[in-house]
Parts: sequence; C-alpha cells; structure tokens
Amino acid sequence: MTENGINGGRGPLYRLYINRLRRRLTPDVVPHHVAMMIDGNRRWARQLGFDSAAHGHRAGAAKMREFLRWCDDLGVGVVSLYLLSNDNLVKRDSRELADLLEIIAELADEVSREPNWRVQHVGRAANLPPELARVLAESENRTRAHTGLHVNLAVGYGGRSEIVDAVRSIIAQHDSEGGSLEQLAASLTPEQIGEHLYTGGLPDPDLVIRTSGEQRLSDFLLWQSAHSEFYFVEALGPDLREVDFLRAVRDFAKRDRRYGG
Repeated sequence: MTENGINGGRGPLYRLYINRLRRRLTPDVVPHHVAMMIDGNRRWARQLGFDSAAHGHRAGAAKMREFLRWCDDLGVGVVSLYLLSNDNLVKRDSRELADLLEIIAELADEVSREPNWRVQHVGRAANLPPELARVLAESENRTRAHTGLHVNLAVGYGGRSEIVDAVRSIIAQHDSEGGSLEQLAASLTPEQIGEHLYTGGLPDPDLVIRTSGEQRLSDFLLWQSAHSEFYFVEALGPDLREVDFLRAVRDFAKRDRRYGG
C-alpha cells in the first residue's frame, strides 16, 4: 500500500494507514509543543463558491478542534494556535472581522470545556473587543487548574509586539526594584526576555506547521521559534487531514535538530 494510494481516502485503508503511522510515532519522538498557523480559510470558502469568508473561518475553527484532539491523542503537551494577528484587527473587512471574532469566541469557549484541557490567551487583550476579551479571560479562569493539553490561543497577537511588551515588563520590574538602566543593560539575558513573553514558563515550540502552502512566519512566535522545525502543508486549513499531521510529526522525528548549529 503506497502513501499516494490513501490520499483523500476516508475508508478502511485510510484508517489502517493512520494506525500504522501512529504506532511508529513513539512518545520519545513526538514533539512536546506544536504551533499551528491555520491558513487558507478564505481561499477554501471562495473555491467552494461561498459568498462569505465566514464559512471558511467556521470550517477552519472546526478543523482546529479536530487538530487539538489529534495532538492530545498523540501525546503532545502544548499546542499554540495562531487565530488572529494584530494586523488582522486593522486590515480585515469589518464584516469579516466581526464574524471572525464571534467564531474565535465560540472556539475558545468550546475548547475550555474539554475535560482537563487548559486554555491560555496569548496576545494583547486591550486590543480586542471587550466581549472577546471577556470570553478569553473566562476560558483561562475556567481551566486554570487543569493539567492536560495546554492550548495557547494567539488572538490579537504579534511577535514583535510580544517582544516589546516583554522588554517593557522587564524595565518596569527592574525600576520597581530600584535598579538603574546601566545595571539592567549589563544583566539582561535572552532567558530573562523569554520569561517575560506571553508564553513565559512554557517550552518553545518544537514544530511549527502552516497550512495552505505558504512559507512564512507572519509575525508568529518570532522569539520562541528560533530553533523550531518547520513543516508546510499544501492543504488549505479546513482540508487538513490527520494523515497530514502525522506525516508532519514523522518528518520532525527524522530531523537532526541542530539548535542553530
């Protein structure tokens, strides 16, 4: 049975192939932190003849719920989903943006009600509409004591803004402790900046996946992904299959990670 022979399939052969892939992905090769850049939702909606991008965004959100279950089943510990950038907040059509904000709120609420999953918002809450900020905060609070899959929802997020916010936080803390700028300049380390990022305390992503064939970071986890492995999938976001995800993990397992070397 060849890999090409199961493309697009959903029958017994497809499940057989999925199970075979899963058996080969032992816990020691599974990435602990996977970051996902869901892309291609609008193109998916256009290709299917929908008159609104909201159809694509809803299909993409449904796929992200599937994706989280795939990760949880495989033993991934942390998943970061890039759902809305700072640029999206100012550049998207107002009607599309309103639909997208509602869809993200629904997704956050649903994910927070999964047994033992923990939700964390990463991004600038002050940039978001109050209702969405409220839902994200409630999702965090509802799951704060959970110890299962940790789900970072990047909403109103920008990698450069995150680094700026981290540096501001470090300066404010240093100032409150009575330190001088000279002392701060002499003592500042990459580890210190990492601790003040939105994801402070969490491991950096081992694997970053992006759908739709695009090969760029789009301001996502710029600091954290310095040593990450990248995998680009041709499928549009809503068309992502479990086999695509498992192949990404299989590819990751085969790589010789050099961490900048």
